[in-house]
Order: sequence, then C-alpha cells, then structure tokens
Amino acid sequence: MSGTALDWAAKDIFNPGAVVHDGHICLLVRGEDSVGRYAGTSRIGLATSRDGLHFDLDPEPVLFPADDRWQAWEWPGGLEDPRVVAAPDGGYVCTYTAFDGKVGCLFVATSPDLRHWTKHGPAFAGSPYVRRPTKSGAIVTTLDGGRLVAAKIDGVYWMYWGEGMIFAATSTDLVRWTPVESETAPDRYLSWDPSLKGPMGHWTIDRIEGPKGLRAIAGPRRHRFDSLLTEPGPPAVLTQDGVVLIYNGTNHFEGGVGDTPPLAYQPGQFLFDAHDPMAVVGRLAEPFLRIDPAEAQGQVGNVCFAEGLVAFEGRWWLFVGLADSRLGVSRGPTITRSPIFSSVWNDGDPA
Repeated sequence: MSGTALDWAAKDIFNPGAVVHDGHICLLVRGEDSVGRYAGTSRIGLATSRDGLHFDLDPEPVLFPADDRWQAWEWPGGLEDPRVVAAPDGGYVCTYTAFDGKVGCLFVATSPDLRHWTKHGPAFAGSPYVRRPTKSGAIVTTLDGGRLVAAKIDGVYWMYWGEGMIFAATSTDLVRWTPVESETAPDRYLSWDPSLKGPMGHWTIDRIEGPKGLRAIAGPRRHRFDSLLTEPGPPAVLTQDGVVLIYNGTNHFEGGVGDTPPLAYQPGQFLFDAHDPMAVVGRLAEPFLRIDPAEAQGQVGNVCFAEGLVAFEGRWWLFVGLADSRLGVSRGPTITRSPIFSSVWNDGDPA
C-alpha cells in the first residue's frame, strides 16, 4: 500500500488460526510491522510444521491490505486475528478482523490451498449489522477424518462471534452470515373466548411482537476471570456431548478476581447443547490455561489468547497468542476423549 518494501512481521507475530493440511499443522499468523501511525499494520502469513513445535514462515504474507475494493476497511490497521476451518466440499474458510484504524469488522476469505485467498468482504453483508464493530468468528466444526471440518446443525452452519458479549450467526455457504436476533420486548395477554375449548379451556394467549435486536447468548461473570469481557477463541467443536467453545475471558479492573492482573486474558470453555447451539449447558469456573509470568511481558501484557485448535497425532493442540507478541502451544487430552470440555491441558511450549 505504501509502495515501499518493509518487513511485514518485524515487530510481533501472534494470534494464530490453525488447521491440518497435507499432514502438516498450518498456522495463519498475525504479523505486525513497525511502520506508520499505529507502529504496526497487521498482515496474515502462513507458517507450516511437521511436528507442531518448529515452524517455517512463508516470506510473504498471504492476506494483507491491498489496492482492492476492501482498502477502506483494511487500511491502515490491517488484517487481524484469523480463524480458519476446512470446508466440507474442499478448501478453507478464514474469518478475520478488518481494521481501518478506528473500527474492526468481521470479514471472510476463502482459499483452495491456504496460500491463494479470495476476499469476500464483511461477514454480515446484506444485514443491518454490516458495519457493526465485530470480531472473532469461531465457526462450529466436527472431527472428520482427523480434521476439524465446518459442520451443519439443523441444516445451517453456525458461528460464534463478538467481543464483550458472545453472539451467534448462521450461514448456508460459510461466506454470508446472518446474526441471530431475538425480540427485545415481546409481551402477551390472555383472552377469553367462550366458543373455544382447548388445552386452556376458553382462554387463549395473544402474543405481541417487540422490536428485534441481537440475541446475546453468553457474557461476563462478576468476580470471575472473565468478568470484563468474553470473546470466542478457535473454531468450536461439535461432539456427542455438545458444542465445545474455547473462549477468551478478561479480568475486570474492579469486579474481577484478585489473583489475576486487571485486563488479563485467559481461556475458558463453554459447552452448548448439540441440538441448540445457543443454549449453554456447561461452563468452566476457572481458566484452563493460566498466564505464566515469563509469558506475560510484551506489546500487551498479561494476554494468553486462544485462537487455533487442531487434532494432530492423537491429541488436541491449542495455539495461543502471548502478550500480543509471540506464539505458544498447549497440548491437551487425546482426541478419543469426548468431549474436550476439560481442564486437563499441559505441556505448554513456544511455537
């Protein structure tokens, strides 16, 4: 965009999306340069690994601000926080945040091979929420042939999104998404009709519709590690016990927990009903990964941000951004264990 050569990931590299491709773990990583007003325009690059610990980073980014129709949405802030899933019919779908320097909006891109991408623009195009500040598109997947593949529930794809509160959206093609709404102020009243004889006798219920708004399905909890905000992490996983969503919770500077720094990010987990992905049936009381003092320092301190999840070599691998500066990985329970709704995660390593 500037017409000059620069090191696109010179300053920081963090917040990775993850997928398994051709026997490799592939990360879509967010890299920042050290140029411009924000001292770091974000671009998305591809890193590959045979063992999940040692990665080769492509020299050029694969998704970046360009002289295209989305320039005004993506420049000068850049492209942030990718999540990636395999599509059932082949190829890959990436959700990311397009940041113009003031507002971040959820965007969608697709690729046949993780290197060549087609941008499709705002995830909520055609809806009243197209320009709403949005982040964190975590598409529901299922484990299929050892890979996490986007899955339908009741004939549609589902995605958790938002920052602060967690919302849901549905899609038929993984590109255009419709946020789930509910009536904000519905009402009802009873009517007596002597000509009727039903389950309520002569009484009927007349329902009055109210204005519609986004349906929030989960949010912060007072005096918990997630007391300030909740934000979806990696793609969710549909299991036989429900939909597992790893999310990132932030500690409130006043109403949070005392053993965690204010504004600290740590990951938790939700379990949603497999037949109703908006119904919470379980939630961890504590984060299942905690900030290590050695990892707490960086561009933004005290951040352990979960964003990439894969099944690889018989185990779950969770890739995280640390202090908005570098990458880490934690290996969890075996993939034969269902669900992954568990606090048993260990073996943290730098990636």
